[in-house]
Amino acid sequence: MAMKLRAPGWYRATAFVGLGVLFALGLTSAVRAASGLDPVIAGEAWLLVGLIAVPLFFLVGIGCFDYWFRWAAGKPTVPEDHSSHGAHSWRDYFRVNTDHKVIGIQYVVTSFFFLFIGGAVAMIMRAELAQPGTQIVDGQTFNGLFSVHAALLIFLFIIPVFAGLANYVIPLMIGAPDMAFPRLNALSFWMLPVAGTMMVASFLVGPFASGWTAYAPLSTTQPIGQMFFTIGVQFAGASSIATALNFLVTIITMRAPGLSFFRLPLLVWANFSTSLLVVIATPFIAASQFFVLLDYGLGFNFFSASRNGDVLMYQHVFWFYSHPAVYIMMLPGFGIVSEILAVKARKPIFGYRMMAFSLLAIVVLGFTVWAHHMFVSGMQDWIRVPMMVTTAIIAVPTGIKIFSWLATLWRGVLHIDTPMLFALGFLTMFTLGGISGVALAMLPFVIHVSDSYFIVAHIHYVLFGGSLFTVYAGVYYWFPKMTGRMYDETLGKVHFWVTFIMFNVTFAPMHLVGIEGMPRRVSDYPEQFASWNLAISVASIFLGLSTLIFVYNMVSSWVGGPKATANPWRALTLEWQVSSPPPIFNFDAVPTVVGGPYEYGVPGAVHGVFPDPDKDGADAAKQQPATTPSVAQ
Repeated sequence: MAMKLRAPGWYRATAFVGLGVLFALGLTSAVRAASGLDPVIAGEAWLLVGLIAVPLFFLVGIGCFDYWFRWAAGKPTVPEDHSSHGAHSWRDYFRVNTDHKVIGIQYVVTSFFFLFIGGAVAMIMRAELAQPGTQIVDGQTFNGLFSVHAALLIFLFIIPVFAGLANYVIPLMIGAPDMAFPRLNALSFWMLPVAGTMMVASFLVGPFASGWTAYAPLSTTQPIGQMFFTIGVQFAGASSIATALNFLVTIITMRAPGLSFFRLPLLVWANFSTSLLVVIATPFIAASQFFVLLDYGLGFNFFSASRNGDVLMYQHVFWFYSHPAVYIMMLPGFGIVSEILAVKARKPIFGYRMMAFSLLAIVVLGFTVWAHHMFVSGMQDWIRVPMMVTTAIIAVPTGIKIFSWLATLWRGVLHIDTPMLFALGFLTMFTLGGISGVALAMLPFVIHVSDSYFIVAHIHYVLFGGSLFTVYAGVYYWFPKMTGRMYDETLGKVHFWVTFIMFNVTFAPMHLVGIEGMPRRVSDYPEQFASWNLAISVASIFLGLSTLIFVYNMVSSWVGGPKATANPWRALTLEWQVSSPPPIFNFDAVPTVVGGPYEYGVPGAVHGVFPDPDKDGADAAKQQPATTPSVAQ
């Protein structure tokens, strides 16, 4: 047992959690005693300090900092024996691992776990809304439910699941053996379950009703569950920033020879752009939550008008992050769709360079539109029109991408399998969400529908019909590479059609009831909306149950599906030129990139070549694949 407590892992992590609790108790008691406060032991103060200390102690116990602590203490660092690299059994996914492929799967599976929790919460909400009046929960509990629902799906699913897919794929795509900072990569992941546990626990200790936006001063007067959310966001944000920095350094410095920026696959461009957004914007949400924490715990009164605080300041700081965050939740999906459409249409991406530049344009313009979330907040009138104009302009680079994808499909030889279906579903649903987004940029219209179910419909068409559809497309597309198994194609198509139909039946009517005046974020509503809400609630139950088809397909296929070939899709990018799953260090020899990633239909086109391991000097190279199937194939 003593050996288990000394070695990094779950035994030591459990012991360190106990030490974290004692540390928080001792620190708060000592400070209160020195300050002459009575009582010396205060439960809420202890809890607030513990919310910061216990997760840090857990991360130390699980083994995230062992190597760095030895270095900081001046001790000889342990030679890297690669024992923490790669997964040899299912247990390796439950420990600190420095292999980007293992971390990618850890991210994806953990994110889907929180998707299921957030989805179950949504089904409870829809059950309450099936009829007017109170059926299951009261108003405060309902508001706590939608707060946890939104927080989990934004901070613990959409953002990190894209990071997980990119973690697995991008080093392979650029010919790198791993991420630039493998230990930081592992720490980035382990902060995620910490944040998720805190957000789920927030509902159990005292539901907070301020939503995922946590508007102050409302959030400074909520039950203690609000602080679970506030500090959980800090851990999720720190995870995002560390991951983004890792991606930036990896993409800039570890590309294979010959892989110039304009030979990068668009998924790499998308994650490069997303990482820029994360690094620039995420500190602002960290600042907003620190303000709330200081107001709540120490009475700083940043947002109390009676104490000369600025009530609107929180919204400006929060949305300066949270509108770019919409693109953090979208740009990786754009990259996934670009990969799939080119392969499944057997055509080069139309307007490749404009697609890349439009990603960077979204990064820049994303910081110019934050106040369109505040048109009815009481902010200064003079800023409304400029924000309306920039909000309309940001649709231009997105429109470039839509038309480029359509041009890529035009006269292509389309392979309509599950990844392609979800990519096409994304195109239709995201376009509809974008159209309603342009409408919401217009001041007279947004004032009319603000805080109505029209907003709920819009955000779900963008983030469910947009982001989640691209996540499903990416998981199905790279599933053979990640697991070495093929999924059940029939089940995949059933999953798509049930999801697509039930999604539209659930969220399309919300546009109508929203325009007619049904308010969002309330547990009751007028009788006139009862019929539509019953239909929406029934459809939402089937939409939630459709996820079980996906879970069964993934689990059964991973356990016993047919073995996948190295390149079942006949793709050109480098990740498909190695075995499925890839070797532990990705490549036996560093590839050289000699062409673009999407030259489908070009006779003899090759993206990357690999040194021949059978010849000395590695001067001779073999092509993988030697030729590219023509568009007619």
